[in-house]
Amino acid sequence: MNPEPHDNTYPMGKGRSASTRRPLTEAERHKPLVEWNATQAPFPSDRCVHELFEAQVERTPDDVAVTYGDEHLTYRQLNCRSNQLARFLTTLGVGPEVLVGICVERSIELIVSVLGILKAGGAYVPLDPAFPRERLTFMLTDAQLPLLLGDEASVGDMPAQDCRIVSIDTERERIARESDVNPPSTATADNLAYVIYTSGSTGKPKGVQVPHRAVVNLLCSMRETPGLGDHDTLLAVTTLSFDIAVLELMLPLTVGARLLIAPRAIASDGAHLARTISQSGVTVMQATPATWRMLLDGGWKGSGSLKILCGGEALTPELASQLLTRCSSLWNVYGPTETTVWSTIHHVESVDGVVPIGRPIANTQTYILDTNLQPVPIGGTGELYIGGTGTSRGYLNRPELTSERFITNPFLDGTAERLYRTGDLARYFPDGNIECLGRVDHQVKIRGFRVELGEIENALEKHPQVKQAAVVVRSDHSGDKGIVGYVVPVRNSSPNPSDLRKFLALNLPEYMLPNTFMML
Repeated sequence: MNPEPHDNTYPMGKGRSASTRRPLTEAERHKPLVEWNATQAPFPSDRCVHELFEAQVERTPDDVAVTYGDEHLTYRQLNCRSNQLARFLTTLGVGPEVLVGICVERSIELIVSVLGILKAGGAYVPLDPAFPRERLTFMLTDAQLPLLLGDEASVGDMPAQDCRIVSIDTERERIARESDVNPPSTATADNLAYVIYTSGSTGKPKGVQVPHRAVVNLLCSMRETPGLGDHDTLLAVTTLSFDIAVLELMLPLTVGARLLIAPRAIASDGAHLARTISQSGVTVMQATPATWRMLLDGGWKGSGSLKILCGGEALTPELASQLLTRCSSLWNVYGPTETTVWSTIHHVESVDGVVPIGRPIANTQTYILDTNLQPVPIGGTGELYIGGTGTSRGYLNRPELTSERFITNPFLDGTAERLYRTGDLARYFPDGNIECLGRVDHQVKIRGFRVELGEIENALEKHPQVKQAAVVVRSDHSGDKGIVGYVVPVRNSSPNPSDLRKFLALNLPEYMLPNTFMML
């Protein structure tokens, strides 16, 4: 049974307001503030992500590291190729705090490119080849990228701006002439590992800056729980522009597992994906609820040896029940991009009502606070704040937005530790597990991607036949979410829904396009 909520300090709930609720006693504050946040665990806090990979190369040089189709590389081969690319990038000025765009289709070249950028000391900025060119151009300009690395098919017609475009196809011979010995590690754990753009409420995407230490903590925590070892094969199905790909690509390569990269066509087709899981000896897969539902719709019967990680949006009890009978174990994971992929985890062993998002991972703290930044009673509703090692630097070139969303931790006196304000409403169960209850704003998740509805509305209102627009999300009977656009046309005009969708597709990725338009 789920507990009934106690005092609720937000308008959508019941109970007294923050100003009239009595303060919690020290005993009532201890569990949520201290006991449930005692997550300290040792990890190599002075190491970079690529250094964890290099250490694994020394342990298992001849084991298969990555497979794509019929192509595979051992740990030694992958290390040598990424070393050559790193040394080549160094000659182009890549080093610590230098942002390098990466626009490469899913392939072995993708993981070589990511490792090469990190080994050169730089930070990668994913640019999905499937995104509209206008959106990619904005990201290039906003990040002020000095260099864009890509394959010929993806960057051949990319507008250069002030950015140098390097094709790994064109430069292949030159890269191969570089030394394949590990280059000196110039980056530190405090330097950036990547910058990932997310949807922005102002109509423009924003880049989240994540340092190596935060990623290393994530990898070390997830290696233990839910666990991954050198006997595992992880199937990577996520685009690099979605931050959960960080775990898919890097965790296997730091523990000696095999990374199997699914081509885009397979990752988006339930029946093909089901065959890949059954035929390839996959033991671990991470995906959004939408992808797991796609698998089930594709006829997937399950695998008794498969460990499932499900995150990116809410895991419904119905889907959890279906997955539990088709896997060896099921884990519900939660976390915003700003706190490095996953911040909480829950082992789903049975389904009784809602599925919690769990408790914080190693070296991570969670707080459920009212509007006065005071902890709410256990069972009461408040906004979820996250702190700890996974907290990112904030937003690239957006100091005002960073100061708005990242605050000084009020429960750690005398430190500079910060909390990220998630915007998610939540409450604690008596056992310390957290239930997520919705949003305090208009942000939603579509197939795991963060979507600010205001960004879609701003884009829609730029259409010459649209006077005013509003966008909402509706769920169908299976739980899949779709976007509905409501449009007030300019007088004496009648915009065609197909034309509106095409217009939006010039600037927005496919997952942000409304499925339906209603004229008002």
